[in-house]
Amino acid sequence: MSIDLRREGAVAIVTIDRPEKLNALDEAHYAALSDAWIEVRDDDAIRSAVITGAGDRAFCVGADLRSYVGAERGLAEHLHTQEQLLLNRGLEVWKPIVAAVNGYCLGGGLTLLLATDLRLAAPGATFGVPEVTRGVVAANGGTQRILRQLPHAIGMEMLLTGARIDAERAAAVGLVNRVVPAAALGDEAAALAERIAANAPLAVQASKELALRSYDVDLATGLRLEQATNRLLQGSEDVAEGKAAFAAKREPRFRGR
Repeated sequence: MSIDLRREGAVAIVTIDRPEKLNALDEAHYAALSDAWIEVRDDDAIRSAVITGAGDRAFCVGADLRSYVGAERGLAEHLHTQEQLLLNRGLEVWKPIVAAVNGYCLGGGLTLLLATDLRLAAPGATFGVPEVTRGVVAANGGTQRILRQLPHAIGMEMLLTGARIDAERAAAVGLVNRVVPAAALGDEAAALAERIAANAPLAVQASKELALRSYDVDLATGLRLEQATNRLLQGSEDVAEGKAAFAAKREPRFRGR
């Protein structure tokens, strides 16, 4: 059992490492994944992250059905809303997350994908939310995010039929940014995360938060939040460094302060 988190400079590489089960998540894996996201959130040395699955067959096929579907659980557990928070269930991680999809991305794997910010896929990747074919709904944000990110008819078709789409179709409808060769997937995802990590971390995280919160506020409020955020950032060391680097025609060295 393993959720691996390794660091490459300011980038955290999170790997769901259960290839023999197509990187399905049982309770222990969900708990470990929650711990990994909390580490990404709380460690200021981490500026961005990549999430992927071990092996070449699957990114993640979601919950291990044998440990979840039909399992008896007490009603009180339903009220433990802050227990084992995940990227796609309640945990606020403002550091950008890049997904590297290397195979099946189904069920909870797709709902995890919907909570990431940038997405690359190998040509053989497959996407779907088949929960209705098992008598349940696409949880952990599946029903809540899919229509925000896909055209209505496409999102509803995926939710209501359980139909899968391939990588090219996923790119065409905007579910992923682009399709890249399988051999280059990890490197390209890491390079994208590194490019983000090179920018001013306070501004990057604030940009992500403002963009996501815009779903829940009116435009006037969102514009005001932008103004307030820029006013706060004006006094940061990063802004001073950005100006100094521009004047000196050198690369900035941002510290997140």
